[in-house]
Amino acid sequence: MLCAQRLGSLAAGLAARRVSTSWSPVGAAFNVKPQGRRLDLFRERRGLFGVPELSAPEGFYIAQEEALRKTELLVERACSTPPGPQTVLIFDELSDALCRVADLADFVKIAHPEPAFREAAEETCRSIGTMVEKLNTNVELYQSLQKLLSDKKLVDSLDVETRRVAELFMFDFEISGIHLDEEKRKRAVDLNVKILDLSSKFLMGTNFPNKIEKHLLPDHIRHNFVRDGDLVVVDGLHAEAPNDLVREAAYRIFLYPNASQLKYLEELLSNRDLLAKLVGYSTFSHRALQGTIAQKPETVMQFLEKLSDKLCERTIKDFEMMRQMKMKLNPQNSELMPWDPPYYSGVIRAVVHESEGLLGYIYCDFFQRADKPHQDCHFTIRGGRLKEDGDYQLPVVVLMLNLPHSSRNSPTLLTPGMMENLFHEMGHAMHSMLGRTRYQHVTGTRCPTDFAEVPSILMEYFSNDYRVVNQFARHYQTGQVFYATLDQIYHGEHPLRKPTTDILKETQEKFYGLPYVPNTAWQLRFSHLVGYGAKYYSYLMSRAVASMVWKECFLQDPFNRAAGERYRREMLAHGGGKEPMLMVQGMLQKCPSIDDFVNALVSDLDLDFETFLMDSK
Repeated sequence: MLCAQRLGSLAAGLAARRVSTSWSPVGAAFNVKPQGRRLDLFRERRGLFGVPELSAPEGFYIAQEEALRKTELLVERACSTPPGPQTVLIFDELSDALCRVADLADFVKIAHPEPAFREAAEETCRSIGTMVEKLNTNVELYQSLQKLLSDKKLVDSLDVETRRVAELFMFDFEISGIHLDEEKRKRAVDLNVKILDLSSKFLMGTNFPNKIEKHLLPDHIRHNFVRDGDLVVVDGLHAEAPNDLVREAAYRIFLYPNASQLKYLEELLSNRDLLAKLVGYSTFSHRALQGTIAQKPETVMQFLEKLSDKLCERTIKDFEMMRQMKMKLNPQNSELMPWDPPYYSGVIRAVVHESEGLLGYIYCDFFQRADKPHQDCHFTIRGGRLKEDGDYQLPVVVLMLNLPHSSRNSPTLLTPGMMENLFHEMGHAMHSMLGRTRYQHVTGTRCPTDFAEVPSILMEYFSNDYRVVNQFARHYQTGQVFYATLDQIYHGEHPLRKPTTDILKETQEKFYGLPYVPNTAWQLRFSHLVGYGAKYYSYLMSRAVASMVWKECFLQDPFNRAAGERYRREMLAHGGGKEPMLMVQGMLQKCPSIDDFVNALVSDLDLDFETFLMDSK
């Protein structure tokens, strides 16, 4: 009900009055005594992100208890206030009280350099999450909202955004089982708490490195990995390493099955299915897709299967190009394997050389460091909303990347993949910065998943346009359909007909076209199964929408100011406060079909192939 989804820049100077965001190195946020007014985000000058309580790990407990205390008062207000627009405002204030602590903790628990801070933040996430699930099954709170939505005259008096936010809160109640009897409601709460705990354990496990005795690796590749005494530490896939053997070793070692991680995944999927059935859905996927562009898993599978059919011939061509490239670089071993496409797709990529004031704050955590997860993310620290005094609560976000540090001899250089990821995460940041919703519950990226990825993927198009790249200094990811299909199967009918690894093998061979490697379990590293459970297809559908927007509005001139303002007005400004398909229709001036989505993706591939051929001559 309350803490909306957390998500995977705008710095424009105008001649007259400057529109800006504040850029701050995230290291300064982790400094408990930041200096100067630039970081004075909350009118305080100490503690994480300016929150005075968070100058020490124990402060998370203080912030958590204050949020829970405020929650109790707001619940009393919501239950005693006569139904009307004020009801929605109180619910949103309730959401904000919890989210501003939970969102910050969600970031700190994985990104802070000190274990004590990470552990304290983890406990806060667990406590706030438990409270959210209890509120989602609070009958009296539910009835206060139901009184509003069951009164047609009152509902008709609400503006469109307020009505949608009220309906979203009600939807959160319903998918949490508010309609169940007391015993089943308690069961729903227990399942949600268990799912939260399993999600946390599984997510942490996706980043744990694997170790192997150094003598098991050839001498000439050991230097590519971190050493720990007589052990070699493999903490990722090394997907962009030019040495084929390095990539193969990393793939086989990093993806070696882990029994505990497998147990967490199986229990997570099982408990999600139990919860979905308890609250009235046939599968978890049906529950998860309510309110999205796709609406139901049948639509998603139709989309994925049509796309797979259209991509089949293209995928064969892609892999053949990679095989030819691999043969040129490594004639002794030219068979294409699953560890090859990320590297060779980069090798063959065509690379060519006012008035509103402060909009929000972007903290940039761009560079690698010890114990930092190997993932690129956008975190909401504080959502934007219109406060009761008429001021706007400015959004605060963090962009977390894993860029290499510069050396004495060269600056940080970005691979094509790093470049795309940077633009992708900046798209999320723009969504957060440019949104001006009344309610924080629907601010920025707090919207359906298959719409939330549109701004980020649209930015990838800008990153691949030479006119944009030229201002400061694509090969298609064939595995996306496979990943999305696997996600749908895992969250479909239960019990699963086969073990998760057998399903992986079968789905990979059908939808990906490269052989499964024995004694690997890629799904145990698939961290998106937590945050994007049953919604991983969203990257593809969002890419399709972004493609249509790009071609309709920005292809001819990526700096078109009128198109940019329209994009903000029709899509970014609403956050999740408007039905996603209505925003897409407003921007495209039509309602796209499944075939439109598929054709948009396929046409992108055709353009990439033509560019590759031209640049190869």
